[in-house]
Amino acid sequence: MKDIFDSWLVCQPIAHRGLHDKERPENSLSAFQNAIDNGYAIELDVQMIADGTLVVFHDESLSRLTDNDGYLKFLNKSDLDILTLKGSKEKIPTFEETLNFIAGRTPILIEIKNKSKVGELEKKVIELLQNYKGEFAVESFNPYVLQYFEKHAPSFVRGQLAGFLKSEKMPFFQRFALKRMLLNKHISKPNFIAYEAKYLPNRFVRKFKELPLIAWTVKNQNEYLRVVKYCDNVIFEDFEPKI
Repeated sequence: MKDIFDSWLVCQPIAHRGLHDKERPENSLSAFQNAIDNGYAIELDVQMIADGTLVVFHDESLSRLTDNDGYLKFLNKSDLDILTLKGSKEKIPTFEETLNFIAGRTPILIEIKNKSKVGELEKKVIELLQNYKGEFAVESFNPYVLQYFEKHAPSFVRGQLAGFLKSEKMPFFQRFALKRMLLNKHISKPNFIAYEAKYLPNRFVRKFKELPLIAWTVKNQNEYLRVVKYCDNVIFEDFEPKI
């Protein structure tokens, strides 16, 4: 594996869900094109819907990002043709469609969103990425997702997402473990850490100083200037960092 400290994960700022704005919805092909045009890497979210199709979408619910109620997990691929992302005519892209669109023009950081049984979603991700020609890495809050990739696709660069996660609904122990990254050593075995920016620096990330540290999600220049002293790269949103 190439020295990760010399890779794009450290050297190229990463646009959170693409470089999106009022005209270009998050996790849309136009937001990804905007990131490419401006020289940024892309962070995106992958989930699996009812028929096994992988889609690029962040929320569990459809209401914030579309004009429909309901939940993403109940959709089938055919439903994607009748849904549009708010403020646009764009559809929810499939992961395969997204890979074909980006086509190696910029690196991608793929968040695997899986709170249920590990295996089917991850296997499909591996199948789609095995012949992908561009640079990429995978990341997840779920340490067992990363464990699956470590076992079945050891060449994939893997990142542990972590933080204090005060706004997230999750069991206390799960939050406790992710804050301290208690499963890094024996379960997730990450190649890098992506940690909640507002809580950097802290003693928990210092324990893993041998790994690159990416701060998420940086939302303005002042926050960028504060946090960049403590991390190797940033995932940013709602502004463009002046380096």
